[in-house]
Amino acid sequence: MQIDTKLKPADLLSRTTRVFNLAAKKVRSLDRAWDPKRGAPVFTVNGKYTTRGWTEWTQGFQYGCVLLVGDALDDDRLINLGRQRTIKFMFPHVTHVGVHDHGFNTLSTYGNLLRLLKEKRIQYDRWEQVAYRDAIKASGAVQAARWSGVPAAKSDKHTANSKQLGYVYSFNGPHSLFIDTMRTVRVLGAAWRMGHVLMHENDRAANLLKRCVLHGLTSSQYLVFHGDSDHTYDVPGRTAHEAIFNRNDGCFRSRATQQGYSPFSTWTRGLAWAMLGFAEQLEFFKTIPAAKFKAACGLARADVSRVFERCAKQTCDHYIKDCTTTDGVCYWDDGAPGLAALGDWRHALADPHNDHEPIDASAAVIAAQGLIRMGRYLGSKSGKRYLLAGLTVARTLFDEPYLSTGMRHQGILLHSVYHRPNGWDHVPRGRNVPSGESSMWGDYHLLELALLIQRLANRDPYPTFFTT
Repeated sequence: MQIDTKLKPADLLSRTTRVFNLAAKKVRSLDRAWDPKRGAPVFTVNGKYTTRGWTEWTQGFQYGCVLLVGDALDDDRLINLGRQRTIKFMFPHVTHVGVHDHGFNTLSTYGNLLRLLKEKRIQYDRWEQVAYRDAIKASGAVQAARWSGVPAAKSDKHTANSKQLGYVYSFNGPHSLFIDTMRTVRVLGAAWRMGHVLMHENDRAANLLKRCVLHGLTSSQYLVFHGDSDHTYDVPGRTAHEAIFNRNDGCFRSRATQQGYSPFSTWTRGLAWAMLGFAEQLEFFKTIPAAKFKAACGLARADVSRVFERCAKQTCDHYIKDCTTTDGVCYWDDGAPGLAALGDWRHALADPHNDHEPIDASAAVIAAQGLIRMGRYLGSKSGKRYLLAGLTVARTLFDEPYLSTGMRHQGILLHSVYHRPNGWDHVPRGRNVPSGESSMWGDYHLLELALLIQRLANRDPYPTFFTT
C-alpha cells in the first residue's frame, strides 16, 4: 500500500458528506421496498438486495445504516425510523441462542440508539434507556452462554500465560471458533460495563468481561499467526478463519476455513474482523481500572493488553504489507490462485473488473476502521502510520468505482464478496468473477467508517461501543 503521509481526517469531509447524502436516499428506498417477511437483506444481485439463508446476521446492519445516516446528517426522521424498526424487529436477535453474531445485530441497533441517547441526540426518556440497556445486557449474556472451555496446556506469551482459555463458539457448533467473532464479542464487554453477569447452573455467575478476554486470548493462540512457530505458512498477522477443537477433551486439532481459499492463506474479511476487533477491545480495556480488570479476569490488564496489541499490530501490518494493492484495497484472499494471473498485484491499483479474482471492498472498509482505531490507541507517534493507512483506504472507498452513485443500485459500497467458495456471489453476464455488488455489512461499515472520520475531523465525540 502507498500510504498518503499528508492525509488528515478533515481532507475527507467532502467525501463523507457525499457518502451520507447518497446513503440517505438509498436507506429510505430500501426501507420502502424491503418486506421483512422475506428475512434480512444480505447482498445484492443485479443491484437489488436479496436474502441468503445461513443466519439472519445482517438485519441489524440494515437498521443500523438508517441510524448512522440519521446521526451523520442530524436527520431526526431517519433516527426515528431506525428506532421504530429496531423496536419492532430486532428483539428476537437479542435472545437468539444459535449464533455468534450478537455484537453485529445488537450493537448496530440498540447500541447506536443508546449512544445517541447519551449524546442527547435523542430526547431523553428513562424507560427507553432502560429498554436499550436491557437488550444489550440480555444479548451479551446469551452470547456468552455459547461457551466452550479449552485447557491451557502450558504458559504462553500469546495467551498472557492464562491458566484457562475458552471461546464463544460459532454457529457450526461447540467445536468451532471463528475469527469473525473477535468483533462480535464486544457485546459481552458492553453488557459487563452495565453490571450484568451470566447466571447458570447452581446459581453460579460467569463474568462477561472474563469470557470476552479469554475469547481474545484463545483467538490469539489458535487463529492469529505470529511468525514464531515451525508452521510452514506462519506469516505474522495472518489469520485462519476457523479453529477446530476436540470437544471430548477440549484440545485444539486443526485450522479450517468456511469462506477463505484455505486455512493457511488469508481470507481478508476474517483478517479485517481481527484488526478491528482487537483494536476496539484495546480501546475498551484502557478505560477499565487495572485492579477492577484483574478482579474480573484473574489476569493483569497490562499482560492481556500486550497480547491484544501484538495481535492488532501484526494483523494491521500484514494487511498493509501483504494483502493490499497500492490504493489500500484487498482481494478476497491473499492466496487465491487467480492472483498469479494478475502479476505483481500488490504494486498495482486494485482492479474490481478483472477476470481472475474478485475484490472484497467490504474487507477493506472494515480493515480501514481497524487501522484508524489502532492508530488512535497507540497515539500520534507510534500510531501515525496506522491512522494514515486507514485514511488512505477510506479515501479510495469513498469514491468511484467503489461508491455506488446510481439509485438503480440499492447498495452503497460496491465490489463486496460474501462466500466465494460456495459460489454465492453474483457474476455479471460475460464475466468470470463476481463484481459490482453490495452487501449489508459492507454498506454498514462504510457508513460507520465515514461517521468515525467525520467526527475526528469535526472533533465531535469519538464513537465507541462502550460509551453506552
